[in-house]
Amino acid sequence: MQVKNSQKLLQRYMDVRGYSHKLVENLEIEDFLLQAATHVSPTKWHLAHTTWFFEKFILEAYIDSYEHYNEVFLYLFNSYYKRIGNPHPQSERGLISRPTVNETMAYRKHVDTHMKELLSQDPDQLDPKLLEVLEIGLQHEQQHQELILMDLLYNFSHNPVPPAFLPESSEKMGEAPALTFHTFEEGMTEVGHSGDGFAFDNEEPRHRTFLHAFKLANRPVTNGEFMAFIEDGGYERAELWLSDGFQTVQDEGWKHPLYWMRQDTSWMMFTLGGTVDIDPDAPVCHVSFYEADAYARWAGRRLPTESEWEHALANEVIEGNFMEDMVLAPTSLYSGKMFEKAYGDVWEWTQSPYTAYPRSKPLEGALGEYNAKFMSNQLVLRGGSCVTPLSHIRPTYRNFFYPQMRWQFSGFRLADDV
Repeated sequence: MQVKNSQKLLQRYMDVRGYSHKLVENLEIEDFLLQAATHVSPTKWHLAHTTWFFEKFILEAYIDSYEHYNEVFLYLFNSYYKRIGNPHPQSERGLISRPTVNETMAYRKHVDTHMKELLSQDPDQLDPKLLEVLEIGLQHEQQHQELILMDLLYNFSHNPVPPAFLPESSEKMGEAPALTFHTFEEGMTEVGHSGDGFAFDNEEPRHRTFLHAFKLANRPVTNGEFMAFIEDGGYERAELWLSDGFQTVQDEGWKHPLYWMRQDTSWMMFTLGGTVDIDPDAPVCHVSFYEADAYARWAGRRLPTESEWEHALANEVIEGNFMEDMVLAPTSLYSGKMFEKAYGDVWEWTQSPYTAYPRSKPLEGALGEYNAKFMSNQLVLRGGSCVTPLSHIRPTYRNFFYPQMRWQFSGFRLADDV
């Protein structure tokens, strides 16, 4: 992280922290406490946990005789760091009625006050390790900003009268360009992060890999195209699905993407803007890896590997529909570029398992639990979504989820062999 002076360092910290408050400023108190399933968390917990991170990994380590706001918070708001304590069960986060929302905000203010004092020093006098952990903490908070929106949508969808997070709803903006494929020749390439700028440990080191010739679609699969898959009995045809995927379809009763509903002859979708007509030209969203893979088989194609995705799209300009635009849903706005929506709108599933790169090493200490211990049974997604902060994404970013999960803003782009 390059920092020229303490004012810029402090401003970056306050900007990220302040954006979390901006995201939740129109919520009612009751909204902060919702937890509709184990895999989501209450908004209050997200706000407290990101604060816990700075307190535990920076203030404890770099301020002598630091006094915690409340020692119990060290247990309540630890997520999964087993080396530094036994975390409160994830499934019971919605039962934490105390501390209150007001106390949680006071906790954030307490930590911010001490962080301001610490970061007001000359950066040259600060331990370089502190600056590294600070950047991880800020990137971590941006991850939780995305999770706040993902979890709110999921929690709101279980309300008998689903509320709208935003007063406006998404609108049709254009038509998707015809689906075409761009060809890449076989050969050696390099993937992974290198050079200046922040990256998580799971993005490094940059390394060589061989790619066979492949083709990658110019845009993600759209809602309209996915409707055709549904109408053709896609969810009932076992031959299109991986065994675990079809078992999940049967066990869960899936008949369409998450948040979709059929009203008479029309398809509707619940979004952060409320229930809206589905735009057939916008990228399909809230589909699992299993659904993406089944569609690809139905279409006679496949999903790209993460190396193919990065090789093809690494030089595309990082712009598009991100969290800061506050649209918070994929749109049918297209640019006319060779590759549409490479970044933003929807995370794109790849067929690659989430594993370590060659010679990759986890961070030292408890922060080694941040990414490395999750490298099992998950798959990689690339590109960011409409609820991802723009400053948080880069070509090498490796998001990862279990194949059955679909509450994230996930879609996909087709690939094929040559």
